[in-house]
Amino acid sequence: MPEATVAGVLAELAEFEDPKIRAVNEKHGDDHGVNLGALRSLAKRLRANQDLASRLWESGDSAARLLALLICRPKAFTRNELDSMLREARTPKVHDWLISYVVKKSPHAEELRQAWLADPDPVVAGAGRALTTARVTTKPEGLDLACLLDVIEADMSGAPDRLQWAMNHCLAQIGIRHPPHRARALAIGERLGVLKDYPTSPGCTSPYAPVWITEMVRRQEES
Repeated sequence: MPEATVAGVLAELAEFEDPKIRAVNEKHGDDHGVNLGALRSLAKRLRANQDLASRLWESGDSAARLLALLICRPKAFTRNELDSMLREARTPKVHDWLISYVVKKSPHAEELRQAWLADPDPVVAGAGRALTTARVTTKPEGLDLACLLDVIEADMSGAPDRLQWAMNHCLAQIGIRHPPHRARALAIGERLGVLKDYPTSPGCTSPYAPVWITEMVRRQEES
């Protein structure tokens, strides 16, 4: 395709806008109406383009930022750039994609994880917790899982929503992935009752940690 411009990409994204998708997204705190399948197809056509990704991010448009995260080169960002991007990413989908698709692949991920965990902003702290959960599942060496459970037990019930969700995810993954800590993770989840009444669609697993842990362990044992 011809060399893409920010204006041209934004115009194409505007053509993807669907009021019904926007209405659903707004219920979850997001502010775009673009079908993510169409967004991913556009990203495949554009291919990796760090300069275009940076300019799309600077536009401030959420759909453009999601696209930027798909076509950027994660290792090209400096630590400070990633920190600034996270603090600008206030909608859930942009925040989640930034962590999952970019920060986790960055050589600065561990340094940022430690810095963000101690941040007073609960959204930033939630990003640190998400990176910790990634380590719990893929690279737990060096993590003090008992200490993580201490913090979750003390702080999760009173945490703001985004941070609470991230802590609950961490709790569940400790219980699922690390059998020596499973009984305590289950007990913490049962005592705190976080997300116990969260509405869950048929066929989906509840985010309530005791149910989540029990179901995933059952699947592991049956596989």
